Amino acid sequence: MSRNTFGPLSSGISRRGLLGGAGVLLLTACAPGKGNDAGGSSGEDGFPVRIDHKHGTTEIRRRPKRVVTVGLTDQDTVLALGTAPVGTREWFGGKDGALWPWAREALGQRDLPEVLAREELEFERIAALNPDVIIGVNSGLSEQEYTKLSRIAPTVAQPAEFANFSVPWQDMTRIIGRALGRRDKAEQLVGDIESRFEDIKSRHPRFEGATGLLATSISGEVWVYAEGPAPRLLRSLGFRMPRAASELFSGENREPVQLSKERLGVLESDVLLLGIYGAPEDSVSRQQVYQQLDTVRQGRDITMPRGSTLNGAVSFASPLSLPIALDGLVPRLAAAIDGDPSTKVEPVR
Repeated sequence: MSRNTFGPLSSGISRRGLLGGAGVLLLTACAPGKGNDAGGSSGEDGFPVRIDHKHGTTEIRRRPKRVVTVGLTDQDTVLALGTAPVGTREWFGGKDGALWPWAREALGQRDLPEVLAREELEFERIAALNPDVIIGVNSGLSEQEYTKLSRIAPTVAQPAEFANFSVPWQDMTRIIGRALGRRDKAEQLVGDIESRFEDIKSRHPRFEGATGLLATSISGEVWVYAEGPAPRLLRSLGFRMPRAASELFSGENREPVQLSKERLGVLESDVLLLGIYGAPEDSVSRQQVYQQLDTVRQGRDITMPRGSTLNGAVSFASPLSLPIALDGLVPRLAAAIDGDPSTKVEPVR
């Protein structure tokens, strides 16, 4: 399986592979069942809606109530828009309902969704949930998978203009907002969060032009990332990738790059985010070659253990998790680049 997306599989020590596929259009409808919606119509109209994506165009004839998400993080956006999914797909974390704390809070007292398998789509279980719509925006649905899902209910796959699993949170929010008949709410969410980014940048001018980098330690292997939620978050705060790391990525090739121990100098940056997966004792952060980096000796690295809330919030990068990510990350970034090596960056638990 290729290692070219941004998050851990069930083992926590590998990368989910991108799934290919050509376009196909198959529009079907499923009779609505018992809803799990947040509380009736929002007053937004516009159905039927037609949504273009990698595999064609999907028509949704009426506002969905029963929503199944098969993308890695789509459940967060569905909840942020006011609907509780009846089925979700586990990514990592092993949380009840595949909902991290921010999503569980948004769920409130409504029923937990049924959790679908991480690796293979369980078409019979999905059909048994009687969905009105299937959301797979943050996904790598193949042509075959999309065709099978579309026979169950109208399915919104990943957009064609982005790599699989790499849709920016703004686009994801707007696409899902259209699918659920919540366009106005989606625009409000995007505007509110983008305003928060601008406010943070105005209060932390040191961020602008400083270098920032994401790497992961996966059972001793080290990977560097140019794309994905964390690199995108750093860019949104004004950080840029250091030159040595940016030279690893040429042209349109933006897939993660594995580093040997001899090349760990590429990790030198004004601030380094290091996600840790696998056994803690195997982490590169325990190795002397890592500890000798200037970035590390001067306390400018932020290590994020796999199960930590900050790691999850940064990885999900959803309208629900981004406020949590910013609350946890911004003070640590500010401490890391304040120019005083004696300033301690609060450890991530």
